Amino acid sequence: MKFSKQDLIKYRLDRAFEAFEEAKILADNNHWNIVANRLYYACYYSINSLLIKNDIFTKTHKGTKSQFHLNFIKNSRIEKELGILYSKLFNLRQSADYEDFIFYTKETIKPLLPKVENFIITIRKFIETDES
Repeated sequence: MKFSKQDLIKYRLDRAFEAFEEAKILADNNHWNIVANRLYYACYYSINSLLIKNDIFTKTHKGTKSQFHLNFIKNSRIEKELGILYSKLFNLRQSADYEDFIFYTKETIKPLLPKVENFIITIRKFIETDES
């Protein structure tokens, strides 16, 4: 079965919202390290949909981060605060997933929930209105 570019963009955006919903469920159960992971992935999937729309393909998480900053943050197509948030989530997820004795708290992670929701909504709107 062959999928169109538009199908892939929609799929990635759907995955972003799904990861965000998972983060909310996990937050309700105080699983803060995994919430950080799901918040990161919500942003990661939304960025991937943006990159695909613009025919930019990456193979690594670092590559996705670099291309997002290079093509959308550096030239102010997307507001700088979203780049800062994504970098923060990238680092939080790396630490939670790969380092020992990392225990995030509600105070650290819960304030990120509305920011990530805004992030994926902003990316979706940008995709819908961008003429690239």
